[in-house]
Amino acid sequence: MSSDNTQILAAPSRWRLYLALTKPRIIALIVLTSVVGTLLASPGLPPLGALIWGNLGIGLAAASAAAVNQLLDQRIDARMARTRFRPLPRGGVTERQALVFAVVLAVIAMLLLWLLVNPLTAWLTFASLIGYAIIYTAWLKRATPQNIVIGGAAGAAPPVLGWAAVTNTIDPYALLLFLIIFAWTPPHFWALAIARHEEYAKVGIPMLPVTHGVEFTRLHVLLYTVILVIVTLLPYLTGMSGLIYLVAALALNFVFLRYAIQLKRTTRRELPMQLFRFSVKYLMWLFLALLVDHYFMYRMQ
Repeated sequence: MSSDNTQILAAPSRWRLYLALTKPRIIALIVLTSVVGTLLASPGLPPLGALIWGNLGIGLAAASAAAVNQLLDQRIDARMARTRFRPLPRGGVTERQALVFAVVLAVIAMLLLWLLVNPLTAWLTFASLIGYAIIYTAWLKRATPQNIVIGGAAGAAPPVLGWAAVTNTIDPYALLLFLIIFAWTPPHFWALAIARHEEYAKVGIPMLPVTHGVEFTRLHVLLYTVILVIVTLLPYLTGMSGLIYLVAALALNFVFLRYAIQLKRTTRRELPMQLFRFSVKYLMWLFLALLVDHYFMYRMQ
């Protein structure tokens, strides 16, 4: 969904190197959103197989995509302070090892989803893997300042995948969850891009603050935050969720919008990273609010 800032400690063990290849913090958020999609797809508890094997397969596929992302970006990562301690730039893992690791994860993920869940979830997950690992990393990231907007579709897929694991369909409500993450991704990542725009410029990545300037990006963070606020009201307006979710969404949106307005109006150096860090918590709490609301409504019926 976004780039992490995980750094590896000196002389890490082999398993820690491979774990770092998967961007575990990002994977945790991805799996959370897919689990929420799985749970929201059923009035009560979903089938145990879909919950366990579905989300395990989705998580392994996301981990594979993260490893491919690091494999393709290793030369860029080596020149950026935020990423130079990743396993490949520091020589802890070879290119061949990283590739084999990514392929093994992808194969296991696809087998789990195809054999133990359903083919639709397997195909959608595979498309998401290719979208992030190949289309975004190898092409979009280097081709256009709208890379985050277009490539955000792959990062927004997990709740749709989790929902499909239960229903074997692409449900309109699942697409609402997709839309929330899709709208969240630009202000989330552009905040980081503002904070690191000099590093992106140095390695030739056309992030929005590099190609159009920091002030232009600040404006677009605010505009996309407004879009996000509107989109996050749709679950309530469509009857998907109730008042618990609405109150949580309004509170979280208030804080997010306040950060975005401050980012537009001031040049405080710490603000972009503050917004970036809050945005991760924002998405986590928003999806947990959906889950709490779902089961409260179920018990009230």
